[in-house]
Amino acid sequence: MGSAYLCSFAGILNSRIVNNAAYINGWLGKLRRDKKFIVHASGFAQKAVDFILNEQIADAEDKEAGEQSKTNSN
Repeated sequence: MGSAYLCSFAGILNSRIVNNAAYINGWLGKLRRDKKFIVHASGFAQKAVDFILNEQIADAEDKEAGEQSKTNSN
């Protein structure tokens, strides 16, 4: 789910998963055993995506601040 969120955010429309049927069957088994699994999994996926995106934004802001500092020093 996290990769789907990130692909959507990045504008990547199609992604290919090797062994699609086996991959999906594995998740379907978990969903059949635990009806709340999807809620928990999507929550964790969203937290991971938020962390990744916030880290990238923070890194970009730090880099920009460093470049501005160099420009202002000269």
